Amino acid sequence: MQIKFLGTGGAFDTDYLNSAALLAFGDMHLLLDCGFTVYPELVRKNLIQQVDHILLTHLHNDHCGSLANLLLHKAIIEKSRRPVLIYPSEQFRQKLYTFLEIQLKDPDKYADFVPIEHFEGITCVDTYGQHSESYQTYAYIFDNDYRIAYSGDLGRPEALFDKLNRMPKKKTCVFHDITFNADNTSHTYYKKLLPYMNGVDIFGYHCDPSQNPDDNPIRLVYFQQELMA
Repeated sequence: MQIKFLGTGGAFDTDYLNSAALLAFGDMHLLLDCGFTVYPELVRKNLIQQVDHILLTHLHNDHCGSLANLLLHKAIIEKSRRPVLIYPSEQFRQKLYTFLEIQLKDPDKYADFVPIEHFEGITCVDTYGQHSESYQTYAYIFDNDYRIAYSGDLGRPEALFDKLNRMPKKKTCVFHDITFNADNTSHTYYKKLLPYMNGVDIFGYHCDPSQNPDDNPIRLVYFQQELMA
């Protein structure tokens, strides 16, 4: 299992691109989120041909804004098999389908939709309302020889860590969205992550790394060359 980030910024951190990652998981090359900068970055780095499965944390534009472009590229430029869109709930599938229907007319022509239950080793954490009020978001946990957790956009880290603490002990690496503004309740203020650092590797993303405070002990993905695609 290997993860490589295509970008680590938030919606307005355009210098650092939208947060998204490629995860080699079993026999899948899984794209986690597909914001508006992701498709051109995949093309620029000659990585788009690797993508065969896609999993979204939510439907904000910086997490799904170039998904239609990617699917069209697969069908028209590569003429390859339809990617698999993994969905965590039937309600989310319906919203995703409607989103794509506006742009593609017939989403089934460009992607296969498969429920998350069909994929062994992937756990979905429902984080409804914990990023934006009354808005559906998800975090995901991937289990193989070790464990990777990916927060999506989450204002309350306990939602993810409580789930992790109930799982069998295993080497775990958590990639968590982070903010350096204590008043920002849509993402996790970095000091709220400090109690969870014992025994768990935590990396912060979805932020502007130039604003990283001197007292922050959490490593940012942006500065870890081995984690960047």
